[in-house]
Amino acid sequence: MVILSTDARTTPLRQRMQQDMQLRGLGAHTQQDYIRHVRRFAAFLGRAPHTATAEDIRRFQLSQHEAGVGPGSINGAVSALRFLFTVTLKRRDLARALVIVRHLRKLPEVLSVEEAAQLLASAPGIKYKAALGVAYGAGLRVSEVAHLKVDDIDSTRMLIRIEQGKGGRDRNAMLSPQLLELLRLWWREGRRRGVMLPHGWLFPGQSCTDPISTRQLHRAVQEAAEVAGIRKRVSPHTLRHSFATHLLEQDVDIRVIQVLLGHSKLETTALYTKVSTKTIHAVAGPLDRLMALMGDKTPPG
Repeated sequence: MVILSTDARTTPLRQRMQQDMQLRGLGAHTQQDYIRHVRRFAAFLGRAPHTATAEDIRRFQLSQHEAGVGPGSINGAVSALRFLFTVTLKRRDLARALVIVRHLRKLPEVLSVEEAAQLLASAPGIKYKAALGVAYGAGLRVSEVAHLKVDDIDSTRMLIRIEQGKGGRDRNAMLSPQLLELLRLWWREGRRRGVMLPHGWLFPGQSCTDPISTRQLHRAVQEAAEVAGIRKRVSPHTLRHSFATHLLEQDVDIRVIQVLLGHSKLETTALYTKVSTKTIHAVAGPLDRLMALMGDKTPPG
């Protein structure tokens, strides 16, 4: 019987699970998340996951609720453990004991065009201005921005190549002339500083051989928002939301936006119709129509 210990060392079960994930084409980030959730479950049990019972799973999920773990993290653990029990351990009976948390999806926070401009102008240096410019100008996820390489920028075809995005899918993102010019400014500065290696990371971290961390990008956005006086709760993903919403307000077809964002389902992209001010303003209110029919005549009191 294979056993998974509670530490981070590679064990037979972890190795088999990783092989199962690779065979099914799961992306690198998904694999890392699944392994992390399984380790936490093993730490909760204090023993190997293959010895778990349905009652153990119930106690684990109750402990997550009591600890105030968010629905996203709980559901992430459900996905990881379902994979472990269904695919690797062949224990569908345990997988059925896992419960998905239903939660209402909140509307995303979106910046106005003016606020987006102020945020980029307030970024702490050309490196972060270029990185945040990619997040807004191409609608990339923060992890996609962090893992861009110099060779991913195709100035001939005016495209940004995204490798192993969410779900392990490759795609092309848009590269506007203004964004290309901003990236060239950073490229020249990076070369001058000696941090831009040939075929290396577009946004190096503290070491030239490592990419910038997503945490650094989060801090940069928050610092820029504070300097710009933006009171909304912003993150790098806010720039992605703003990219999609602003395109929608420019009458770009929603299916084109779906492709640019890398969404597998159109319903995910359709969420932005709920925050587009142009969509809302385009609707004539019933009172306006009523008053037009009445010829703006106020009935006698």
